[in-house]
Amino acid sequence: MLNKSQPVPFDTVLVANRGEIAVRVMRTLRAMGIRSVAVYSDADAGARHVAEADVAVRLGPAPARQSYLDIEKVVAAAVRSGAQAVHPGYGFLSENSTFAAALEQAGIVFLGPPARAIEIMGDKIAAKTAVADFGVPVVPGIARPGLTDDELIAAAKDIGYPVLVKPSAGGGGKGMRRVTEPADLPAALVSARREAAAAFGDDTLFLERFVDTPRHIEVQILADRFGNVVHLGERECSLQRRHQKVIEEAPSPLLDQQTRARIGAAACDTARSVDYVGAGTVEFIVASARPDEFFFMEMNTRLQVEHPVTELVTGVDLVECQVRVAGGQKIVAQQDDIVLTGHAVEARVYAEDPGRDFLPTGGSVLALAEPDGDGVRVDSGLRTGSVIGSDYDPMLSKVIAYGPDRDTALTRLDRALAGTQVLGVRTNTDFLRFLLSDPQVRRGDLDTGLLDRRAGDFRAAAVTDAQFVAAAVTRWLSAWPDTPRGPWDVPNGWRIGAAAPTVLRLDGGERVVHVSITGSPEDAQVVVDDASSCSLRAQRDDEIVSITLDGMRLRYRVAEAGAGQIWVGGADGVAAVREIAEASVRGEDEQATEAEIVSPMPGSVIAVHAEPGAEVAAGTPIVVVEAMKMEHTLTAPVAGIVELLVAAGDQVQVEQTLARIAAAPAAENEEK
Repeated sequence: MLNKSQPVPFDTVLVANRGEIAVRVMRTLRAMGIRSVAVYSDADAGARHVAEADVAVRLGPAPARQSYLDIEKVVAAAVRSGAQAVHPGYGFLSENSTFAAALEQAGIVFLGPPARAIEIMGDKIAAKTAVADFGVPVVPGIARPGLTDDELIAAAKDIGYPVLVKPSAGGGGKGMRRVTEPADLPAALVSARREAAAAFGDDTLFLERFVDTPRHIEVQILADRFGNVVHLGERECSLQRRHQKVIEEAPSPLLDQQTRARIGAAACDTARSVDYVGAGTVEFIVASARPDEFFFMEMNTRLQVEHPVTELVTGVDLVECQVRVAGGQKIVAQQDDIVLTGHAVEARVYAEDPGRDFLPTGGSVLALAEPDGDGVRVDSGLRTGSVIGSDYDPMLSKVIAYGPDRDTALTRLDRALAGTQVLGVRTNTDFLRFLLSDPQVRRGDLDTGLLDRRAGDFRAAAVTDAQFVAAAVTRWLSAWPDTPRGPWDVPNGWRIGAAAPTVLRLDGGERVVHVSITGSPEDAQVVVDDASSCSLRAQRDDEIVSITLDGMRLRYRVAEAGAGQIWVGGADGVAAVREIAEASVRGEDEQATEAEIVSPMPGSVIAVHAEPGAEVAAGTPIVVVEAMKMEHTLTAPVAGIVELLVAAGDQVQVEQTLARIAAAPAAENEEK
């Protein structure tokens, strides 16, 4: 692509980002012999990207607007650290033309496109106009600044229903509305404007024809300062949840060679329309039934999250290309020199709970296993001890697999996800494997609505008996002293009469079990819930517990948290169980006297709807928790008296108790 033997004019580059992308960019900088500078907020003081950088500069408090989004602070950090260039990663300031201009004014090179290209492509209406003038096909519709609701309603008749209402600014699906009936359009425009104004500060809307069973296909381009533009093939990004990509692959299983050449040429023309420089991605929408018909959707003027799949099938390091192009080098490769070999698939690992409608999760990473092996790559910002909060995007890492063909790549990715264990934080890895097993996904029969249609069929795996045993063994082994003083000092159950087993009551969410263990680690018996006894051998080596059940040997990574919680990760997945006390014995007519309200996600309390000591009915809203712009209202599970443990503005952790409802005594209820 470029002349790797030619030196670049940068010896220090600041990475204006965090997490896995910062770590990934630093990997290339290190390979190029370039000093890397990390920036961080107070929440990220112990983060992996800070530890791996040559220099780290504090920006400020955890909120992004006071740290990673503060242009003045980031530019000052670059100046102070002696950086000659800044890599923005993606998100944050990566597509901010004001940031690019501020760096230029400070004499620092922005490893991205010119500010004009960012401005035009950041405005979807201006972008459609610019690319249409270069002959790039756009979705039929109406797009110009200042369109009123009446003008949009009138245009919809000619466009034809269904139509897609889209905001000119922003992305991520915010403000988008699909409208199938004319009568529904006025209300859709009102709500779309309101959401766009709140999210982007701009309520400008436009209309496009809705493409039935659409597929999201994007093309990676690279352009230099001398007018040379090439593309590096396409990526299929149709597996999305609520307009956010989850699994991506290269190349697309939909396109043939002729269409691939045509869509690649259109992407290059898109770059030429704004005199683009650097790496960028042009996104197209393609109808499943008409794969030869594609329409321009938007251009991302930065590196994409899914760039690794392109790197694996082309052998090109896109971050190195960004550095060399920004350093003034010329692209030496011709389009025909770029060949796609094999297939690559990427899965995004998020801190979220698919079993709870994908609510964001969090916590401390107590133990970690990330896969490796033939054809497997992991881009990760994780390390043991990482604290996952609600201040930033919940994506933790990306697991990428490569193979000579699509089936091999998918199989390797599934195996790699099975080996991904993040203990202490619930993730979406089981859901990713559920998707990879879907027959339509295996066939490559994709569209942007497939994932949302299948999400409701996912069921979180129940804790297995072996996982319960591994958790119990963890507790049991920790009770054995190094130098016992006598037979009463070891928990082997020995008694003069019948053996007295160690019994643990464990809560796995959907199931509470009793695990009984008798004997020694070398020769024991274990029983789960009075089922048949099983022979057990057990050994713990740091965070690995090995158990042999009736001759079958299993290995689990284990980590113990507070409040009796034990995390176990093995071939049957990752599970969190909690050691709990025996339930209180009540008469048949007795009821529980207290119920707890716990937070389903880490975040902040934005509202409290009940006063301390207030009497409420079951279902009454009590507390509202917000994280990642998602609100969750928690209600009273039973009728009773409220005890509040938090106040508005408090930061809370997942499963933290926020309030208790003390039920009134039965006699009082009868009197009322």
